[in-house]
Amino acid sequence: MELIGLHGFRQDGRHCDELRKINCKLGVLPQADGSAVFEVGNTKVMAAVYGPHEPSSVLRHKVPHDRALLNCVFSMATFSTTERKKRPTGDKRSQSFSINLKQAFDSVVLTHLYPRSQIDLYVQVTQSDGANYAACINAATLAFIDACIPMKDYVSACTASIVDEKGVLDVSYLEESQGCPVLTLALLPRSEEIVVTDMNARLHLDHLPNMLDFAMKGCKDIFSVMESATRAHVNSKS
Repeated sequence: MELIGLHGFRQDGRHCDELRKINCKLGVLPQADGSAVFEVGNTKVMAAVYGPHEPSSVLRHKVPHDRALLNCVFSMATFSTTERKKRPTGDKRSQSFSINLKQAFDSVVLTHLYPRSQIDLYVQVTQSDGANYAACINAATLAFIDACIPMKDYVSACTASIVDEKGVLDVSYLEESQGCPVLTLALLPRSEEIVVTDMNARLHLDHLPNMLDFAMKGCKDIFSVMESATRAHVNSKS
């Protein structure tokens, strides 16, 4: 399948450096301490944060004495893809995503402010159309902000790829399914510190700088949308 046409347009009508439409909203689950929905194109993710609270009996032995334990649980709704999932949680891919989310936010959330406590993050993909991991990171960031849990900075994430020797931004499922190498990058936008890099396939080293530049641009553009949504949410509560 030709992913980029003669006039430089992708299959969904975007330019190579163009993001899909983004919608995000904070405070969507009143029963959670913090929650958010993040949508990019047809990918939709919901995140909820509970805590800090007393450690559960199951995880009490893992809680360090000088900081909070961050417990992350990732799942995909059984209806989120065209292939019906029998197990929305507990499979190897979900466990891997949970570990990756924990590693990403352990370095950003100021857990030392809540010693001997537990913070729970639940992230669910309700609709999948590419860039799932990046969308999960963005949704989780907004949920932490809604829960008023201090962080070093926003964490904004985006994907990039190389198609026909051209860099493309915010990779859709159609593009992912064609076997293109996809880089997922998560960034602290103010300091430009990289907290996550994930590559799903081999890539020639010559292409890496171009992909990194594309992904960093996407992260900063997404950060602008997330910051605007946060300000709108704060203003609506005041």
